[in-house]
Amino acid sequence: MSIADVKKNTDQRMQKSLETLRADLAKVRTGRAHTGILDHIMVEYYGSPTNLSQVANVTLIDARTIGVQPFEKKMVAVVEKAIRESDLGLNPATQGEMIRVPTPPLTEERRKEMVKLVKGEAEDAKIAIRNIRRDANEGLKKLVKDKECSEDDERRAQDDIQKLTDKFVAEIDKQVIDKEKEILTV
Repeated sequence: MSIADVKKNTDQRMQKSLETLRADLAKVRTGRAHTGILDHIMVEYYGSPTNLSQVANVTLIDARTIGVQPFEKKMVAVVEKAIRESDLGLNPATQGEMIRVPTPPLTEERRKEMVKLVKGEAEDAKIAIRNIRRDANEGLKKLVKDKECSEDDERRAQDDIQKLTDKFVAEIDKQVIDKEKEILTV
């Protein structure tokens, strides 16, 4: 293990935390419909839980409606039930083999709840980034203790890791601001 390894590992882990935040923010529903909000819905398919996108074609019909067309006719009722029972508060309606999922407009109160949710997700991501920084600094201290690097090298590496941490925290803040604008735009 070297300083370069510690930095590389830290960068990769922070990148993963940022990607996780992006995925979580994509699930937060705004006033507009988008197919990503159905990504985490699982349906029972031949006895095993399967991702919705693997048993149905998910498309946008218009700005407020998502269309879900199961690949097999017998899956229509199962898919509709899975969407209705999800934590998204959606009310799908079946028309033949097509399931229409209208996204209701958000109330002002609901928008504020969404912003709080987004800020909570961001705070969790920042905590994860700080924990990764702490792990990296502990790794550097271990390198000094094992006499694999000097204290000066450790200090420089800690500065680099702090800069990396600041960069990722700033990126998280930017993601939150963008999502807030998206949520609060009526």
